[in-house]
Amino acid sequence: MQSVTDLPFMRVIARRGGPDWFVTEFFRVHPASKPDRYILRSIRENTTGIPIFAQIIGSDADAMVKEAKILLRENVAGIDLNLGCPSPTVCGKSAGGGLLRHPEDIDRMIGMLRDAIPTRFTVKTRVGYSDESEFDTLLNIFRKHAIDGLTIHGRTVVDRYQTPVRPHCVAKAAATLACPVIANGNVVNARAGVNYHQRTGAHGLMIGRGAIRNPWIFDQLRAHYQKTTALQPRACDLLAYIEDLYAELARESKEFHEVHHIQRMKKTMLYIVQGLGEELEHAMRRMKTEEEFFALCRGALNHSQPLPDVPPEQSKLFCGFHTLLAP
Repeated sequence: MQSVTDLPFMRVIARRGGPDWFVTEFFRVHPASKPDRYILRSIRENTTGIPIFAQIIGSDADAMVKEAKILLRENVAGIDLNLGCPSPTVCGKSAGGGLLRHPEDIDRMIGMLRDAIPTRFTVKTRVGYSDESEFDTLLNIFRKHAIDGLTIHGRTVVDRYQTPVRPHCVAKAAATLACPVIANGNVVNARAGVNYHQRTGAHGLMIGRGAIRNPWIFDQLRAHYQKTTALQPRACDLLAYIEDLYAELARESKEFHEVHHIQRMKKTMLYIVQGLGEELEHAMRRMKTEEEFFALCRGALNHSQPLPDVPPEQSKLFCGFHTLLAP
């Protein structure tokens, strides 16, 4: 996730189990672009032992091929094409999810990237731009070019993050494509992930927002499939996670500015505090100093009570996940 799941975040989440692989923040690509140096560090300084895919986003097929070839010189597990970002700014440039309005351009771009990428080439998509009826056309394009993996966020671009996901669309892809299909969207806890997996027949799960709020979710899912006891995190575990992330992000600052650092932490904290009470969320938004930050976090979390398993339904950042929790 852009501006959140960077190198410091990867280090912190890897200490808590981590995923089977990482995907970088997206490299924004245009004819004059060069790979972002900060995002490159996520690849070059990735000492977690977890493989990492370089994610690219853009609308110019020639520029995308050029950037992909440059990134293939790095120690990456493969190249991932973003066709799912719903940001109005990105879509306005016909990039990310905005490209789903132009299947012919996607066809050309994926064909050119497939020819240029001798290693693993994967795609992340949504089920359409405005309606899932667009999905069959997209599946035919993905099938045509023999991509190595497809991650599907089970909403349209217009849905953004406000609706339930559509497992039946993911299931259709898993049943008809030769490549592995990964289900994404609304995996807020292990139960939601297991249900999503079972209902789709997907080969795996991609987790973004749910892993920011609960960095133990990957190990909790592993425990389910391995039939072992899963960690039930307590408030003090969450506090240690926050303190770890604060320190890692501070290490990245060439010149530490307290106010700027607090603002950066807020980007992550707004996901973390979901389910801990509106009062805490409101107080978090008003913080300005390190002293205020830690006083708030330690006052709320320096105890051993279990954490809530799910965020509030229809919160600003997590919506529609109840369908994945139902039996």
